[in-house]
Amino acid sequence: MGKSPNSPASTLERYGISVPDLQGYGDGPADARCASCGALAVGPCARCRNPVCGDCCVLTTGGTTTFAICLACERRGGSSLTSGWHVVLGWFLKPILALLVALVVLYWLFGDRVGR
Repeated sequence: MGKSPNSPASTLERYGISVPDLQGYGDGPADARCASCGALAVGPCARCRNPVCGDCCVLTTGGTTTFAICLACERRGGSSLTSGWHVVLGWFLKPILALLVALVVLYWLFGDRVGR
C-alpha cells in the first residue's frame, strides 16, 4: 500500500515543499567546536558557556546536578560549586544582618524613650 493521497507527506510532495529534519531551537550551531582544542563539542561550559568537548572539561562537585566545566574555568575557580552556594547564602544573610544592625543602632539611639 502506498501513501494516502490526503496524507500530509503526499500533499507536501505534490507542491514541491521540502521539510527539513528536526532543528534545535536556541542550542547554538549543531557542529559547534570545542573552544580549547577544536574537536566536536558535546555541550557548553556551565560557567562561561563556551562549547567544550569531553576531553577538555571536568564534572562539578558540590551541587545537586552535575555540570561540565571547561579546564580554563576549573583553573580559575575549581570544579566545586560551593562558592556559588556561598553567594546564594550571602544574598539572604547580608540583608538580614543589615536589618539587625539598623535595629541595634535605632535601639541604641532611641531605646530609652520607648515606653514613656
